Amino acid sequence: MTGPITQSTDASPAAGRAAATDPHTEVVPVIDFGSQTAQLICRRLREAGVFSVLMAPDGALDKLRAMKPKGIVLSGGPASVHADGAPTMDAAILDLGVPVLGICYGMQLAAHLLGARVRGSSKREFGRAQVHVTTRDAMFDAIPDATQVWMSHGDQIDHLAEAALEPVAQTETCDYAAVRSTDPARPFFGVQFHPEVTHTPHGADMFRNFLYEVCGCRGTWKMADFAEVECERVRALVGDQRVICGLSGGVDSSVVAALLHKAIGDRLTCVFVDNGLLRTKERDLVEHTFRDHFHVDLRVVDAATEFLGDLAGISDPQEKRKRIGHRFIEVFKEAAEGIEDASFLAQGTLYPDVIESGHGHAGISANIKLHHNVGGLPEDLGFELVEPLRELFKDEARRLGQVLGLPESIIWRHPFPGPGLAVRVLGEITEEKLTVLRAADEILLEEIVAAGLYRKTSQVFCVLLPVQSVGVMGDGRTYESVVAVRAVETQDFMTADWSRIPYEVLARVSSRIINEVSGVNRVVYDISSKPPATIEWE
Repeated sequence: MTGPITQSTDASPAAGRAAATDPHTEVVPVIDFGSQTAQLICRRLREAGVFSVLMAPDGALDKLRAMKPKGIVLSGGPASVHADGAPTMDAAILDLGVPVLGICYGMQLAAHLLGARVRGSSKREFGRAQVHVTTRDAMFDAIPDATQVWMSHGDQIDHLAEAALEPVAQTETCDYAAVRSTDPARPFFGVQFHPEVTHTPHGADMFRNFLYEVCGCRGTWKMADFAEVECERVRALVGDQRVICGLSGGVDSSVVAALLHKAIGDRLTCVFVDNGLLRTKERDLVEHTFRDHFHVDLRVVDAATEFLGDLAGISDPQEKRKRIGHRFIEVFKEAAEGIEDASFLAQGTLYPDVIESGHGHAGISANIKLHHNVGGLPEDLGFELVEPLRELFKDEARRLGQVLGLPESIIWRHPFPGPGLAVRVLGEITEEKLTVLRAADEILLEEIVAAGLYRKTSQVFCVLLPVQSVGVMGDGRTYESVVAVRAVETQDFMTADWSRIPYEVLARVSSRIINEVSGVNRVVYDISSKPPATIEWE
């Protein structure tokens, strides 16, 4: 790459930022066609030491010419290339002389533009599949002849026609599971499967082959670079104004606070809202940590009565999130009145929040659930939004926290949802239910920590179910509440597997909750993975 690039091209909040020069000597952008895992592709490329950003298909050609990338990746997507309104791209992108890797829909679209035939498959392929490498090339260097991959497609290439493509790998139901161009002027590679997900064990090796064997990358990008770029952006955007940071005490908002403190110093004011939906002693921990450790201007707002009043009688999870979001806005408006020169609001929004809310770069991602800190807040609050972690996954945010010098106790804290316990009490919220859930959750975390499992699990919590079950305590019949225990392991929180907690630990958790928490007579363990389930229950 011979010239500087900017990250402000397509990222939603970054588009309004002042441009900043990125200190990268190589970049491999991902064109997003609406895939739920588009940013996961970026993450895999960054893990391999190469900087990557998402960009929308519209106008991508001119941006790529200016960017001078080392390679280009085309993401998957939910559409068919033949559907009305299906996302597409300028075919000239394939003529830039830059290596292009198409994944799933990206492969189908590129092959279609090159003249191959794409049709609906007679047998939909979803889940694990065995792919057989039939032709050795740089993409499959050192990959076993037969290896497991993750498929998720209805269409597939069924005839290469005049596309100047040749097959590289196949599965039992897909003759063209991987293809490559035979035209040296068009270095295109396509895979029908998804190498970005953990269900494709050699996916990381395939990405490294593409980056280093095909694109000739050297792997120079580091998280420290990201920190410097974001600090520069924040300074350029904020100027001499003050920033309010919505601080929850979790990993994400803590990293944002540390980053902003590094960027603008005492022009940062953190606001912590006690919404009455917090875990046991959460408020005390936040006040102690951020006043004593960060020495920032911390304002604590007690709004528990208002939040719980809004939630009275409400059972629908989306409505809960909406009401919490609306109250959050009102609380911030009131808190901001006493903060002079505050024009910006900073939040710890991560990419999984963005993509699950349907705010993908292509604008066509499916909405899975609402996140109270995603979408629409700048207009409602009267602030310009600052979300420096918006393109990062949880593990990347933790690495950034290490770069910024945050203590391990904060960096490795398990995530806690923005709506708090409101989405862990299924059904209507009451003070009594919150008390039961807090007590059960505290016991669960005590036992997980005592067993040395806290760092081995990614997220552990209790859920109070809206059902009651029959039990026997002493000689009497009980009809009381059920608590579900949820524990998952994940790297990116886009996919997750349930944790194999030892039976003896689960037994202690169950026994203690039933014996120590009044109103509970049954404990169950959630063994669902994401997908198809989400990590939170609501």
